[in-house]
Amino acid sequence: MRDYRGIYEKWLSDPYFDEETKAELRAIADDDNEIKERFYMDLEFGTAGLRGIIGAGTNRMNKYVIRRATQGLANYIIKQGGADKGVAIAYDSRHMSKEFSDEAARTLAANGIKAYRFESLRPTPELSFAVRELHCIAGINITASHNPSNYNGYKVYWEDGAQFTPPHDKGVTEEVLAIEDFSEARTMSREEAEAAGLYVTIGKEVDDKYIAHVEDAIVNKEVIKEMQDQIRIVYTPLHGTGHVPVTRVLSELGFTHVYEVPEQAEPDGDFPTVAYPNPESPKAFELGLELAKKVDAELVLATDPDADRLGVYVRDQKSGEYIALTGNMSGALLCEYVLSQKKERGEIPADGQVVKSIVTTNLLDAVAANYGCELIEVLTGFKWIGRVILNNEQQKKGSYMFGMEESYGCLIGTYARDKDAVSAVSSLCEAAAYYKKQGKTLWDVMLDMYAKYGYYREYTKSLELSGIEGLQKIARIIDTFRKQEPDTFGSYKVQRIRDYREDFIKDLKTGKTEKTGLPASNVLYYELNDDAWVCVRPSGTEPKLKFYCGVKGRDLEDAVRLVDELDQNLTEKINAILKD
Repeated sequence: MRDYRGIYEKWLSDPYFDEETKAELRAIADDDNEIKERFYMDLEFGTAGLRGIIGAGTNRMNKYVIRRATQGLANYIIKQGGADKGVAIAYDSRHMSKEFSDEAARTLAANGIKAYRFESLRPTPELSFAVRELHCIAGINITASHNPSNYNGYKVYWEDGAQFTPPHDKGVTEEVLAIEDFSEARTMSREEAEAAGLYVTIGKEVDDKYIAHVEDAIVNKEVIKEMQDQIRIVYTPLHGTGHVPVTRVLSELGFTHVYEVPEQAEPDGDFPTVAYPNPESPKAFELGLELAKKVDAELVLATDPDADRLGVYVRDQKSGEYIALTGNMSGALLCEYVLSQKKERGEIPADGQVVKSIVTTNLLDAVAANYGCELIEVLTGFKWIGRVILNNEQQKKGSYMFGMEESYGCLIGTYARDKDAVSAVSSLCEAAAYYKKQGKTLWDVMLDMYAKYGYYREYTKSLELSGIEGLQKIARIIDTFRKQEPDTFGSYKVQRIRDYREDFIKDLKTGKTEKTGLPASNVLYYELNDDAWVCVRPSGTEPKLKFYCGVKGRDLEDAVRLVDELDQNLTEKINAILKD
């Protein structure tokens, strides 16, 4: 372990660090463990950029870490000959997001690179759109998505509008790591940068173009007009960036009964009404469901703080209860709706594609096959879905129709290259209007899909193991799975093993192996009998080990039972590893 205490003392004595930072560090002088956690390593700049707890230290999110990361990005951009193209910058409602975005803009300007910074908070998909709209070489988004309020993050996008992928992710990372002294990062005042034309504020013009693309994805505007008074929608931005764009789109499309949760409408980095601003969490919906019952709403929708992911509850007209749709369910339902409408209009080309991450439901495979689309699997991370769109453009073949991840994110269209909850909200509301005209709720449609394609069910388990010891445990668990290949999971038998780090797919019956065809990633995937599967991977953004499983049952009850059995067996395997 490096000399964390020595680095701590350097931060206290070096005139480069300001007095506010030093005061924060002096306050922990008697807490060796806290000093260790802040300085035992540099906050990792990985393929998703940075994400960490806000505070002073090398292993924290602060303006010095932001400057260093941006200096590394600037160095790479200059070496790529892209300094004259500029960089788009957006930020969300989190603590320090506005300040960190300004730090990034001023570091870029100090390196002669124009920064296009949004005037106020904007959703992640609009940043993705802005990179391409402004012909930038890169983009920076200051957000920690759905993490707790003490976190923030720094995501890097490349000129195609997607989060950076090889070779650019490796290239930028190497440049950042090469900066050993934080004072190497350049900066200048905003006034100087603006006077030099290197700090440009953007806003309404980009907003209008982005919103126009979102609305262009709507195909049944006449149905919305016909049913607008019969659909009641409850929406919450969870104190994040969704408030302005989502309410604007729904209003412009003609939905007249949209009820925004008032306690959660305004941006607030404390996220005071939720412990965890995550649309996957039932607790995030408590206020929304209360309001839905009062106004008799069909839909309850929640976007996460950077508005790239959407959580959904739909009302069952038979019981009157609100039912949560998982990301797999809402995404598959949207895919079914989008493809059915395109088929009706003869708009599915012969080379149509549906793209999903490897941990996303196999229900999507069945939907794609039903509409004659090629199903393409990619690694976890929406940037890989963006990469498919880019490859289509470069090779001039392949037509992207829909893409999704199980983690509540999807993209309809190619105007952006990241998941877009603003678009998902509008399209889901359109679908609700379309099906209501037929006398169906979205839950009825979901049940119809299960009856048509099979009763697919999935489950995700996250094992949070923070700190130094946590990282060691994560490594131990996945290494054990890799070295001691399981041949069963509960009552299921393993048929094939995919190891994306070692780049092989092994057939356990024949012993034959083949390559995965995807970039290296520390992921293990087990194909089981009866269309079931299990996947193990470390989170790319949090100190977690994630386990995924999927089954196909005879009915919903059977599918739930099968998932529970798999979850129990996974828990037993994990506990056995940790006890050794």
